[in-house]
Amino acid sequence: MATPEKEAAITELKGNIEASTVAIMAKYQGITVEQVTELRSQMRGQNVTFKVFKNTLAKRALDELDLGDASQYMDGPTVWAFSDDPVAPAKILKDFGKGVDAISMVGGVLEGEVVNQDKLQALADLPSREQLLAQIAGLFAAPMSNMAALFNALPQNMVGLIDALKEKKEQEGEAA
Repeated sequence: MATPEKEAAITELKGNIEASTVAIMAKYQGITVEQVTELRSQMRGQNVTFKVFKNTLAKRALDELDLGDASQYMDGPTVWAFSDDPVAPAKILKDFGKGVDAISMVGGVLEGEVVNQDKLQALADLPSREQLLAQIAGLFAAPMSNMAALFNALPQNMVGLIDALKEKKEQEGEAA
């Protein structure tokens, strides 16, 4: 029979998986305290929950959520990253893993489906939510700025036409 602390950890993990768009598992063996502190800081900055759960308890939680296939990725010390933004934690872990070999994504759960390392790497390669929103805003703003330039050009073109007509009339008056 599980102790209340173990049951609380299982419940917490299940709640985090259910409440998040993505739950990423990463190996973190051999990482220093300073590196963990830096990684946690980066995660907090992107509203990512970052926590270690015992693998045996995590396997129970995954089994209870019918996600038992994800437990194949838990071998050795495993840390979890939970977020509503599927790109942010994957991007942070990928970038952090470039400088620190001791941490690497191994698998996870994306919108209720078990995903492997390759899918997480593909997520990490996507533009961030902020970059996508900026690109969309740029797409919406481009036609409006083109329209504004067109409306600005109309009076200028009109003045040019009037000047050309005036010159033509003057030349016709001199020729007659």
